[in-house]
Amino acid sequence: MPHVRASAEPPEGDARIARSSGRDARFAPFRRKARVIHPSAAITGLILAGGAARRMGGVQKGLQTLRGRPLIEWVIERFRGQVQELLISANEQVAIYQRYGFTVIQDAVRQPDGSLSGPLAGLHAGLAVCSNPLIATVPCDVPFLPLDLVDRLHCGLVGASADLAVAKVGGYLQPVFVLARREVLPHLSAYVEQSGRRADGWYANLRSVEVPFDDQNAFANVNTIAELHGMPAQGLHGTS
Repeated sequence: MPHVRASAEPPEGDARIARSSGRDARFAPFRRKARVIHPSAAITGLILAGGAARRMGGVQKGLQTLRGRPLIEWVIERFRGQVQELLISANEQVAIYQRYGFTVIQDAVRQPDGSLSGPLAGLHAGLAVCSNPLIATVPCDVPFLPLDLVDRLHCGLVGASADLAVAKVGGYLQPVFVLARREVLPHLSAYVEQSGRRADGWYANLRSVEVPFDDQNAFANVNTIAELHGMPAQGLHGTS
């Protein structure tokens, strides 16, 4: 259907889940309950940190530091207050991600050669375990993501009676910034189990809505070490 534009151990089940039992004081602030700024809908948030990060040499992108703090911490800080439940999708360094106090899930599907299947595999795992009827996703490498991201995606989704809302900025879709209904899981399962990886290829047959955002800086992500080192020069412009 066409888009609509809008102003560490495997449990029983499909997703592999790990939960934190650590008490490291550094991570205590992240385990405190955040004030939810979008109280009108029950939404799970999923931070996608399970990628291969090939352009960064295969390091764990979410654990690389910006101004002395791992990228994942910047994202948690801006995202957790927009959702009622927070999950982290990670396929390596699970124990470190656990320390933040949120449920960590791992991909349940892979490519035929055993390689990772990309962000859709993370969403697939998240949909399988989320406790809310809606799930919002963001990548782990966008430290200044909009504070009204989920609210605006939700307004677009409801206004268009859509299955999925996707952010659009500067004329380009941002396929890892989505809000999806839990009911799309069977459709996604069929797609990823056939080795599907492209997000637009998946939701082309769903009723989706594009939600425009103006601030491109808020969606600036990190693909290389050089970009990471250059990001501090951007300051916090456009992060509200």
